[in-house]
Amino acid sequence: MGLIIILVVGALVGWVASMIMRTGGGIVFDIVIGIVGALLAGFLFGGGASILNAPLNVTSIIYSLLGAIILLAIVKLIRRGSSRRL
Repeated sequence: MGLIIILVVGALVGWVASMIMRTGGGIVFDIVIGIVGALLAGFLFGGGASILNAPLNVTSIIYSLLGAIILLAIVKLIRRGSSRRL
């Protein structure tokens, strides 16, 4: 996929995942969460980072969304654990 498509789809996937998980962070955070979530989904469901090289279809977007949700859940657990120590 082209870089622009990866950024746009990553931003949309990250935004939807942040709406589902009720987190905020801005457009850059959403893009990073979407792209890293796609990589995570590629490792979990596709046997490598192939999800970014796959054609743009509903299945790859759903896998990316699942990866972003898993990533946001991990981030929320880490943030919650660090606030307890203070």
